[in-house]
Amino acid sequence: MKKDSKWKATIGLEIHAELNTKTKMFCACKNDPDEKRPNINICPICLAHPGTLPVINKEAVKSILKIGLAIGGKLADFSEFDRKNYFYPDIPKGYQISQYKYPLVSGGELLGFKITRVHLEEDTARSSHDVGDFSLVDFNRSGVPLMELVTEPVFHSATEVSKFGIELQHLLQYLGVAKANMEKGEMRLEANVSVSEDEKLGTKVEVKNLNSFRSAERAVNYEIERQIELLEKGEKVIQETRGWDDKKQATFSQRSKEDSQDYRYFPDPDLPKLKLSEIHDLNESALRKELKETPKEKRERLKKDYDLKDSDIDFYISNVNLGDIFESAASFITSKKSFQTLSNFVVSDIASLGEEGFSIDGKRLASLISMFIENKVSSRGAKDIILKMTKSKKEPLAIAEESGLLQKSDEGELTKVAEKIISDNEAVVSEYKNGKISALQFLVGQGMKATSGSANPQVLRAIFEKLLN
Repeated sequence: MKKDSKWKATIGLEIHAELNTKTKMFCACKNDPDEKRPNINICPICLAHPGTLPVINKEAVKSILKIGLAIGGKLADFSEFDRKNYFYPDIPKGYQISQYKYPLVSGGELLGFKITRVHLEEDTARSSHDVGDFSLVDFNRSGVPLMELVTEPVFHSATEVSKFGIELQHLLQYLGVAKANMEKGEMRLEANVSVSEDEKLGTKVEVKNLNSFRSAERAVNYEIERQIELLEKGEKVIQETRGWDDKKQATFSQRSKEDSQDYRYFPDPDLPKLKLSEIHDLNESALRKELKETPKEKRERLKKDYDLKDSDIDFYISNVNLGDIFESAASFITSKKSFQTLSNFVVSDIASLGEEGFSIDGKRLASLISMFIENKVSSRGAKDIILKMTKSKKEPLAIAEESGLLQKSDEGELTKVAEKIISDNEAVVSEYKNGKISALQFLVGQGMKATSGSANPQVLRAIFEKLLN
């Protein structure tokens, strides 16, 4: 949408994430998203056989309450589960057990975006339609604990949508309640998009099951432009549910949008009401003791303790293993000025090594950073030592000595090198003396080349300046 457009887009999100409990939401079947064989982790409860009774998964309830604390939401004292009635092949009961009037969490915010509620429900089975002129249903996913987080309609761009989604994914992973792998369908976004000329909300269109943040951005942008085009033609936007076709890069109509009354919610008579304050390990004080550091808290701590660049902090939020390596090495460093230097090597050089770089321990890395700051090794030398540290348990100093990577700062030795380079490059020397300052850098480069990178560049530059002037 153009910046000067008269149209205003408003977006609300509904985000589902499968919780990583050991068992399903209402039975003892294994919760295993990696199971490839269909219909293995199933039982009469998953398949909705007559006479079966569900039992609430306490750990799933605890996970939702932890999310509520992390977003500053209000935890319910009373809660219950409801039946959400609709018919579809992947809903064996003819209804889904969810929550309606009394969610586990109300309110809260993330990145400043307001959240309406967070509730708990069961996931559906998985339908596949790619094996012929018929469909198959896999019930392994049926009954898996599913978080649903609903935001207020507070987003006004696709960029805000993906930013929020990424932050929520990090939060779920940091809390340890969900893996939230979108490629596996463990986290799914639905965007309610409307466009209007004023502050009033336009007709809402729901775009379903967006399985990547890139798809979410593209789908929201497409839907905004589609609605604007309709409105500018004088046509009406229809309230409906649309899907996203990644190949065509377009949304497509699926069905008319249901309202809450269409689902005929009513309390599930087979499940007990929950009085959470009376359940010892589900009350707020007990939960806070188990709460782990959130991405927001980690950002604030990294900034306060290490004063890193914001881009580096965001990198460590997304790459926890590399963040751990940085903090381990930082614990052996006393000078705050060295933290950013350390981070530069972690973000660029160690990150480029992939999982191989995870083997580098913090103490040896801190020793290498000290050597670099003290000009004992060059930047190029430090990079080479990092690579060698993944294959050797030796100290950085020993590696540098064996590999000839210690910087030479002996003025007598480097003066001889500089004199020979000046003698061999009379034309460049003449250019420098005639005012071409960049010619000096060429001479320094030749000196580094002649010493196989072992010369201290600052010392070498000073020697050249002295000889030439």
